[in-house]
Amino acid sequence: MTEPTTTVSPRKSTIKRETLETKISLQLDVDGSGKADISTGVGFLDHMLTLFAVHGFFDLTVQAQGDTHVDDHHTVEDIGICLGQAFAQALGDKAGIHRYAHAYVPMDETLARVSLDFSNRPFLHYDVTIRDQKVGTFDTALAGEFLRALAQHAGLTLHVDLLHGENAHHIIEAVFKALGRAMGEGASLRQGLVGTLSSKGSL
Repeated sequence: MTEPTTTVSPRKSTIKRETLETKISLQLDVDGSGKADISTGVGFLDHMLTLFAVHGFFDLTVQAQGDTHVDDHHTVEDIGICLGQAFAQALGDKAGIHRYAHAYVPMDETLARVSLDFSNRPFLHYDVTIRDQKVGTFDTALAGEFLRALAQHAGLTLHVDLLHGENAHHIIEAVFKALGRAMGEGASLRQGLVGTLSSKGSL
């Protein structure tokens, strides 16, 4: 078992994490164009991370192996950890970014809202009720676990609300699309802003 290692360049990061449960390599370019190359061993998560990258205009590569013979929990949570670490490293002291953002995304009968703050104060409010326990083989409860790990390791205050929706696939897809849009906006550079957007001068 090895400790996570990180390589950073401006607004880009590479995270490698290896434990007895998972082995993950993740590359993030915050200022990308929405290119995704995702292979996690969890097909539904591959789909969601691709949507996240496309709608956030991030370039994201994820290669993961995990103990999916047990279940998908460790893989999904650890990828959330790595993605959070990638944002934390790529954004550094968060100088120049908009910081706050929100997005509403409809998908057929579903409407999801994500509001966030790159605050360095991790918090997740997750008010999403999904009646179905599975989408295919994916445990729908793992969406919340992924978001919790992401928020914790990105230093993100994250509020996720399902305003209405019935189809489990639509609900999780709308959440990930809204997450991508909101994180893309919050991480974007604000013209004329010097330093960190904070009355304290730092986060």
